[in-house]
Amino acid sequence: MTALATLHAAVDRHDRLARADDAFAALNARAGGRHGALLAIPQVAVLVRLARRLRILVSRAVTIADGDRDLDCWVKAMPDESGVALTVSLLRERAAGFARAGAATLAEVSAPEGADWTWEVDSELRVTRLSPDAAARLGLDPAAALGRPLSRLFVLEPGSDGTMPLLDALTERRDFADQPARLHAGGPRLTLAGHVRFDTGGGFGGFVGGAYAAAPPPAAPQLRPFDHRLDSLLRGALARIIANADGISAAADGPLDSHYADYAADIAGAGRHLLGLIDDLVDLEAIEREDFTTARVAVDLADVARRAAALLAARATDAGVTIDRAGCGGELIALGEFRRMLQVAVNLIANAVRYAPRDSAIVLSLRREGGRALLTVADAGQGIAAFDQARIFGKFERVDPGEPGGSGLGLYIARRLAEAMGGTLTVDSAPGEGARFTLALAAG
Repeated sequence: MTALATLHAAVDRHDRLARADDAFAALNARAGGRHGALLAIPQVAVLVRLARRLRILVSRAVTIADGDRDLDCWVKAMPDESGVALTVSLLRERAAGFARAGAATLAEVSAPEGADWTWEVDSELRVTRLSPDAAARLGLDPAAALGRPLSRLFVLEPGSDGTMPLLDALTERRDFADQPARLHAGGPRLTLAGHVRFDTGGGFGGFVGGAYAAAPPPAAPQLRPFDHRLDSLLRGALARIIANADGISAAADGPLDSHYADYAADIAGAGRHLLGLIDDLVDLEAIEREDFTTARVAVDLADVARRAAALLAARATDAGVTIDRAGCGGELIALGEFRRMLQVAVNLIANAVRYAPRDSAIVLSLRREGGRALLTVADAGQGIAAFDQARIFGKFERVDPGEPGGSGLGLYIARRLAEAMGGTLTVDSAPGEGARFTLALAAG
């Protein structure tokens, strides 16, 4: 076995050796164990039981007796459903029965391989040697650096897991790697690594270390508002919930207490609300991409309005309002994408249905003004104050944030779609006078 070798193994839920690489299997066999039997290395078996009981990764420095030598190791035990996975990193071999006998002289411990420059410190982390290239990088005379604390040369930073590898290694008297650092506050990033050395009596003698110029951190990934795989998974689950809730509400399997039927109807309604939110998130991802575009073809805006009204007829009936389509009888050609026009129109009419008072009418009207084709959706609701009229087109904004229903994305998406087709979406309203939303596109 050579220094810095790494061994791998796994034990089952009963602490029996389930698999191992050749080196671990040989080490376990020398301790009196075999494949399929209880793990025979006592120090490792203790960590296995601890990791399984706590259900967390357990890492410890241990010394394993192996014939006429002792092995100073770093052991990681990771529990999983089948048992515990083991990784054993050999730090150093030494004669059995003696204290750790590392190097008595600097020459016997080499710096980590491939370092851009090297340094050495004593047991109190004071610099005892600095390579000339390191001194030049730091702007120091190598002799002037001697005796300085290592922390005066490098600014240590926590790793990705929040720990300080160098300080952990100092406490546990072991080698370390991947210690983030800087030459000075705000300076270039570095990575430090070090080999521990011991004095002639086996006591901690410091580190022989190296510094590596760190590559600049990768650019932060572009986060997507919604993941397509998650989209399909959620849609399937919600569809089943809604279908089952609708079936219960309709008492499809026989008479049901009215309270339970109402609960089921509420569940189905909540499911539909979540499906609507998924639609909004998928659209939000699309429209905020830099390469998002829409088609520019001739579309009958009157046909779009009539179709949108038909899609919402049942919802309007449930809300006790009517949709007046008398102004959509003719033809009005606009340039854009049919699917996106329909999406904007459905959003505007759905909002009107939500806010229109019972027994009122939502009026759809079309007109042409110069080179533009306009669709207006007017309701007789409570209206929108002037200071809210710009805000409601913002992302996740609503007239009344405390009102149930809606995601605050509909008007934001609708305006972005209108603009992507070369048009505009505006509102004309006042408190107590209802609201009139107008989609304006280039006329065909």
